[in-house]
Amino acid sequence: MIAAVKAIAAAESRFAAHLVLFLHNRYRTTGGEERAVEELLTLVREELGEEAELLERDSAQLGRARAARALLSGGLDPDDVAQAVRRTNARIVHVHNVWPTFGPKALRAAKDAGARVVLHLHNYRLVCAVGTCFNSHGEDCTKCHGRNTLPGVRLNCRGASRAEALTYAAALAAHQRSLVAHADAIVVPSRAAAQRLAALGAPVTNVHVVGHVVREFAEHSKAENGSYALVASRLAPEKGIEIAIEACEQANIDLVVAGDGPHPLPRDRARFVGHVDREELARLRAGAALAIVPSRSHETYGLAAIEAMAAGVPVVASDIGALGEIVEPEGLVPPNDPHQLAEATMRRYGDPGAGRRAIETARRLASPHIVATQLSAAYQAASIT
Repeated sequence: MIAAVKAIAAAESRFAAHLVLFLHNRYRTTGGEERAVEELLTLVREELGEEAELLERDSAQLGRARAARALLSGGLDPDDVAQAVRRTNARIVHVHNVWPTFGPKALRAAKDAGARVVLHLHNYRLVCAVGTCFNSHGEDCTKCHGRNTLPGVRLNCRGASRAEALTYAAALAAHQRSLVAHADAIVVPSRAAAQRLAALGAPVTNVHVVGHVVREFAEHSKAENGSYALVASRLAPEKGIEIAIEACEQANIDLVVAGDGPHPLPRDRARFVGHVDREELARLRAGAALAIVPSRSHETYGLAAIEAMAAGVPVVASDIGALGEIVEPEGLVPPNDPHQLAEATMRRYGDPGAGRRAIETARRLASPHIVATQLSAAYQAASIT
């Protein structure tokens, strides 16, 4: 009996020593980053064979005044993070969105408790207050640079009160370097994201690319039987959905738009189906002859593109940010150009050859074992720094 108890204790000790603790502050309006966190949790458990837990906070539960205090002070309640590290015996703390409640205080607490820290930059909020490098004038923008975040205040990119813009500018300038200093490795979704962070003057080193995960791949393309073009996106100015609407009108092609958001769009010129769950989105992709990703901002990855490709749907996308790393050259057009988007849409509409190549590319870039290898390398780098 004693030997059995010792064996169980030893096994539990070995298991606990391999735990990865995720930190993530959910956004008031949730989106692709929340999905990425869920997928990576599953990846750690199923592909890396390690236990993973999530310590999550939610901006929707936080008042504006408290959120501002959290931003300016560099985070709230870091002892909660330290206690979680000690309770789980986590060897890696994988940090996703830190603002407003985690901040550099959480990373420092994790390190002080004995964990190594991996900071995952899903967007550009290390320098850019809105995280997209898309300013209030409707432009792709790198005017903020390093700790100089005042252009974001002048342009009021937050689109809210001037006080909120000032709060974000001050917090990013004050805590940018300490946030990076407490990270043993930094993860970004693409080479394009790393290049944009360098252009922004972000003080990042030991950077590793870890792409998004796709778990389901079509056996073959059904694009030739599709009857519409599909945009799956949050409805926001930087997503360029009005460009897709104009292009499909020029091409005389029906357009279905799946997603919600505050951006006003001409809803009489396309079929808007609102927010849909994964099952319904898969059904919409199965009936599509083409997927359009008409982004106007510097995408850090392009989840809508890679998922459509995995479903065997040909993609036409703006040649901006990481989309150029995912979509084949024949499917890329300049952003903000409805005429060229219309021409490419007509060329690739219902093309099963493009659909087959899309599946192959998606498997090569986003299969779980591929992304797991990338993530494991980042964890290993964090462990030996």
